Amino acid sequence: MVTETYVPRMLARYRDEVAPQLQRDFGYANVMQIPALRKMSINIGLGEAIENGNAVDSATKDLLAITGQRPFIRRSTRAISNFKLREGMPIGVALTLRGHRMWEFYDRLVNASLPRVRDFRGVPDESFDGHGNYSLGLSEQLLFPEVSFDTVDRVRGLQVNIVTSARNDEEGKRLLELLGMPFVRR
Repeated sequence: MVTETYVPRMLARYRDEVAPQLQRDFGYANVMQIPALRKMSINIGLGEAIENGNAVDSATKDLLAITGQRPFIRRSTRAISNFKLREGMPIGVALTLRGHRMWEFYDRLVNASLPRVRDFRGVPDESFDGHGNYSLGLSEQLLFPEVSFDTVDRVRGLQVNIVTSARNDEEGKRLLELLGMPFVRR
């Protein structure tokens, strides 16, 4: 008996449309040369965690609702007296998505969350690192439909880093464009 396995919608789109288009655009001889998404790192910096002990729990709940994966707590490695920071204090939460969860999150980010931004004109296309990886800063966690306005104690921004197997920014940008990332039109 053959059972059907679940394939995320964006992964199926990548396999059926995006990968062949990238192979044509850049003339790859081998399918292993075609750029793909490798992982996505998401983090929330919590400067207020020094005064507010519930900030870490609240940010953890928000990231858990957004991604479906429990984040780990980032702790300070050294003490900085000017910031009233001691070594080992929580300063943020972070997680890394791979596989199906990564593709599902990317799909929700591009198709459900970014269009909810007021006066949205697109994401900046200058945020590449020279190796095809892209960083996107979001001003609030309320962009995601999974987070209810009533349950949020404070609006927090989050950083999304998209790591690709592209060799340069041109390949990485073309990959993300074909996957639906709404870059600013110039």
